[in-house]
Amino acid sequence: MNTLNQVVHFKNTDKHIYWMKNICYILLITVLFSSCSEYQKALKSEDIATKFKMGTELYDAGKYGKANRLFAQIVPQYRGKPQAEKLIYMYSNSFYNMRDYYLAGYHFERFESQYPKSEKAEEALFLAAKSFYKLSPVYSKEQKETKVAIEKLQLFINKYPDSEYLPEANSLIKELDYKLEKKAFEIAKLYNQIANFESEDYEASIKAFDNFLVEYPGTSFREDAMYYRFDSAFKLGINSVEYKRKERLDIAAKYYNAFNKAYPESKYSAEAEKMNKELQAAIQTYNTQS
Repeated sequence: MNTLNQVVHFKNTDKHIYWMKNICYILLITVLFSSCSEYQKALKSEDIATKFKMGTELYDAGKYGKANRLFAQIVPQYRGKPQAEKLIYMYSNSFYNMRDYYLAGYHFERFESQYPKSEKAEEALFLAAKSFYKLSPVYSKEQKETKVAIEKLQLFINKYPDSEYLPEANSLIKELDYKLEKKAFEIAKLYNQIANFESEDYEASIKAFDNFLVEYPGTSFREDAMYYRFDSAFKLGINSVEYKRKERLDIAAKYYNAFNKAYPESKYSAEAEKMNKELQAAIQTYNTQS
């Protein structure tokens, strides 16, 4: 009998768990449908206070897409009202959290301009600049957005030099600057590779590296750029037509000396020294024949 009672007890327990699960599912579905129903009612409502209230609740819950739809409907009606500052900030930030950085940057800048004395003004301008940073593509693509982001971040730093966001703003600028440097370096290096492949146009490669070193004097690619500039000058001189040969060999020697002085223990030293020996032999041969 005891065993039978235990079996019956377990069966009843299983039924109880089954019904409890079903009840939970039903309650959950009811809440979800109720929530959706309330949201749809708010969207269709003409009461801007209802939209503001629900939009704020959704925003606080991290449901930025839904909140944004409600805010978009009421922003014009709240212009000039006391609640407008909070509303427009939430509206701007909802775009940012939705990763719509074009609109986030635009609306954050407008917020800072309209409410310069707001406690959120500094944060808004920083997030506007950071939105442009988020739009910056990989270095291999066109860098228009990167340049705009640097400009926006620098404007923020100039306006709020004591900001708590200053360290991050400087870090973002440094990252963007590196991207521009790498882009410019890779373009110059491409000239060198094309010249190697086609056995011509080393002058374009030298000029590209000269421009790069002038534009980015403190670049982390300086060693590489100086080596590839010498490499291009060396190949141009060695393969030069006779009437330009001496001038080009001397220029190549000048670039070698500059490289070797700056980086006497470079990772390129062995190859550079090998080229320099050939270069000096060519110069000596030219001088002997002259």
